[in-house]
Amino acid sequence: MPDRGGGPTGPRIRVGRPSRRVRTLLMTLGVLAVLGMAFTMFAGFWTDWLWYRSVNYSSVFTTTLWTKIGLFFVFGLLMAVAVGFNIWLAHRLRPPLSAMSMEQQSLDRYRMGIAPYKKWLLLGITALVGLIAGASASSQWRTWLMWVNGVPFGQKDPQFNLDVAFYAFDLPWYRFLLGFGFAAAILSVIAAALTHYLYGGLRITSPGARATAAATGHLSVLLGIFVALKAVAYWLDRYGLAVKSSDFKATDNWTGLRYVDANAYLPAKTILFCIAVICALLFFATLWRRTWQLPLIGFGLMVLSAILIGGLYPAIVQKFQVQPNEQAKEAPYVEKNLKATRDAYGIEGTQVTEYSGTSNNDDPTKLRDDVDATASIRIMDPNIVSPTFQQLQQMRKYYAFPTNLDVDRYSEQGKDQDTVIGLRELNYAGIDKQNWINNHFRYTHGYGVVAAKGTTADSEGRPVFTESDLPSKGQLGSYEQRIYYGEKTNTYSIVGGPQKEIDYSDDSGEKTYSYEGKSGINLANPVNRAAYAVALNEPQILYSGAIGEGSRILYNRTPKERVEAVAPWLTIDGDAYPAVVGNRIQWIVDAYTTTNGYPYASRTTLGDTTADSLTATNDQRAVVAQQNQVNYIRNSVKATVDAYTGEVKLYQWDTKDPVLKTWMKAFPDTVEPRTAISGDLMAHLRYPQDLFKVQRELLTRYHVKDADTFLSGSEVWQVPDDPTNKSGDAVPPYYLSMRMPDQKEQAFSLTTTFTPNGRDNLSAFMAVDAEAGTDGYGKIRVLKLPTSTTVNGPKQVQSQFNSEQDIAESIRLLRGGDSEVEYGNLLTVPLDGGLLYVEPVYVRGGGLKYPLLRKVLVSYGGNTAFEDTLDQALNKVFGAEGSTPPPPDEGEGEDTTPPPTSDNPTVQEALSDAQKAFEAGQEALKNNDWEAYGRAQEDLEEALKRAEEAQSRAGGTGGGAADEPGPTSSPSPSTSPDDA
Repeated sequence: MPDRGGGPTGPRIRVGRPSRRVRTLLMTLGVLAVLGMAFTMFAGFWTDWLWYRSVNYSSVFTTTLWTKIGLFFVFGLLMAVAVGFNIWLAHRLRPPLSAMSMEQQSLDRYRMGIAPYKKWLLLGITALVGLIAGASASSQWRTWLMWVNGVPFGQKDPQFNLDVAFYAFDLPWYRFLLGFGFAAAILSVIAAALTHYLYGGLRITSPGARATAAATGHLSVLLGIFVALKAVAYWLDRYGLAVKSSDFKATDNWTGLRYVDANAYLPAKTILFCIAVICALLFFATLWRRTWQLPLIGFGLMVLSAILIGGLYPAIVQKFQVQPNEQAKEAPYVEKNLKATRDAYGIEGTQVTEYSGTSNNDDPTKLRDDVDATASIRIMDPNIVSPTFQQLQQMRKYYAFPTNLDVDRYSEQGKDQDTVIGLRELNYAGIDKQNWINNHFRYTHGYGVVAAKGTTADSEGRPVFTESDLPSKGQLGSYEQRIYYGEKTNTYSIVGGPQKEIDYSDDSGEKTYSYEGKSGINLANPVNRAAYAVALNEPQILYSGAIGEGSRILYNRTPKERVEAVAPWLTIDGDAYPAVVGNRIQWIVDAYTTTNGYPYASRTTLGDTTADSLTATNDQRAVVAQQNQVNYIRNSVKATVDAYTGEVKLYQWDTKDPVLKTWMKAFPDTVEPRTAISGDLMAHLRYPQDLFKVQRELLTRYHVKDADTFLSGSEVWQVPDDPTNKSGDAVPPYYLSMRMPDQKEQAFSLTTTFTPNGRDNLSAFMAVDAEAGTDGYGKIRVLKLPTSTTVNGPKQVQSQFNSEQDIAESIRLLRGGDSEVEYGNLLTVPLDGGLLYVEPVYVRGGGLKYPLLRKVLVSYGGNTAFEDTLDQALNKVFGAEGSTPPPPDEGEGEDTTPPPTSDNPTVQEALSDAQKAFEAGQEALKNNDWEAYGRAQEDLEEALKRAEEAQSRAGGTGGGAADEPGPTSSPSPSTSPDDA
């Protein structure tokens, strides 16, 4: 072995401290690591600040930030001081250790070990508990802001006669303070007891007294504080009964006092409060008596009282007073719950009217005419025709439409027309070459609106487009068509710099564009670039040559994300919808103020209540995702997001909502007054679906105002399952222009149906006036059908459609080959005392990749029809034709645009062949001959292609075509083949 100390056998090996170079390297790495962590934290903060400043809502960021910081330091410091002071006091009150017991001798090594580090240990413990407490308190920033800015409701609860604001704004804050006090008291007791034990103030195994007088006095005061806080908890629990949820046979989410609460729990809480106060005083008296006897007796009495008075006594009252006569005992409290719930959910003004469900009108012509006057029946289902929009109007693979389109109103010849509308948004999955430059610099935006009449289809079953092609043109006039912010733009884009963007493509090739808006954050600043490189974990942002002067980064681009960010105190509706307002595309977002503290109002879980058959399958529509329970909701804010600039505007919609007024005090100048809403925007605002679904769920029970009926459960309804599919999810509500029996003219409405609990027949029909800016907006009408007769509900009507032999055979033929039949929305319309059901039927097949309207199912008074058009089906059901002929562009949906002409004989011959192929296709459709129809479509495509090529050779210009031409892409989607 060589000598490690050196010698003749080898060199000396030095074992000791690392060299200066190694120490310098380690220190440098440590500093770099700290700086890296610091810059990562800075990047998150800085990019958030830049984003809020870019959208002109920096006050939201600063108010929220300073509130969180203030709560963190105040409550963190309070907790640190409370725990630290009690550790210091316990150490100061330690007894002399001159005559240590064996127990203390065993602890001596621990005392000796921490002696040099006492101050640092104290600071470390207090800092740790302070950080934890501060972080917990900072999450209560909403509770603090609501408490300090609370606005009275002007309504008082029926039990304690306190303003509702006390329960909505004050009580949550008091409960937080109480919880913080409990945590501080418990931690202080634990810290003080450990310190006393470590320094001999408490003994466990040693003979003699278990605690010194100083330790006894110290701990008794802390325990007295804990018991005093328990007394406060008992007192607050009295008010908490008004917002307490409990299981009750009348409803699953009963809230408020019941008989046992008012007559057993309420007095019990008062008695327990008094006992806790006395017990706390006994603990404080230990400072003078130096004995635990009386405090322990008092504490035992409090625990025993909590069991007997707070638990056993209410159970006895419930068993022997309430249950023998529950209906009479609970009725007064049910009436309070009924009133409060109806007020809290905005359903107190619901108009419930008896409706026979069967018509007494024997004049078929009158009934047929009344259909047109009663409703503009929408046969274009926005939840079915998205693939049709996609195939006919996608134009490029990197564009896409949402899974479910929207319904809006646009004026046509001075009359509002129900319109199915969708935006041609950017589809990142359709980009052929996926790379960082393409995904974030070149493909940055969608292009154009596509809209179609909701009440009409053309002769091939396709939508009759009122706005189409690329760039879009039609009835909507001139507007900015580029869509930088939409429901599908879920990644960032860098625009406005050296790299040009792909705008759109036409026959002359790709057109480029450079973003001219002021949205986004400037990346010319190297600090900003570095911050975003870290925040987005994308180092190329730091050094890419595609970023230069004028480059701006756009992110948080979905309408829901933007509104949630600028108004984190709002709950956002799941369905943002687009509208052309003036010369801009605006996303309209409904937002709600909610609270869980409305006394006596039953609670509901938003995520469950707003789910239906559409939200279960839609990849874009986000259900109101919050699973928290609320018992008050208002559609208090209408928000808009500009599809080009991303500008967010919040408008006060409910001018009486105290919750919104509270938040407007907390965040001044963020919400614009209702008067700032323009007339163009007002024309497109509508009643929100999620609020309607919450209200319809509550109305299944709360449509009754009588306590006895409510308790009996005999009038309980349910929202039926969607009969058009087998998902088992609730039927969605439908927008429809219609006239209720007490209305003089049609109104844009949101409608739904109810069935009795556990049965399929119809029990009620509900509609709300959905057109903003009208006197009737928000008025809920319920037509209640008699319980003595049976009227078919949606599921029964669907079953009737499927079971009739002629209809079943026709549907079987439609399913021939590889075709699929898809049922559209089953619309219900009250008509002359009866109920008219209309359901469009689509077919996807025969070589087509998208659904076309092929048939319309109609039912009224037990009669059914299954015809090619709505008019034909109505005529058959009523046995009469309408006395007023449909407009030229309605009826069977024939397009009356005059066909273009050409002097070129080749073109004329091709167009003649196209006309023949079209007629052959229509004849094949009538005979349900799908093979012949497919051949006709191929002939039609070939003839139109010949005409286009001949026209191009002659110097004409061809129409734009999609990337992948198919049988239906040759003729313009908004025209019939003979228009070519």
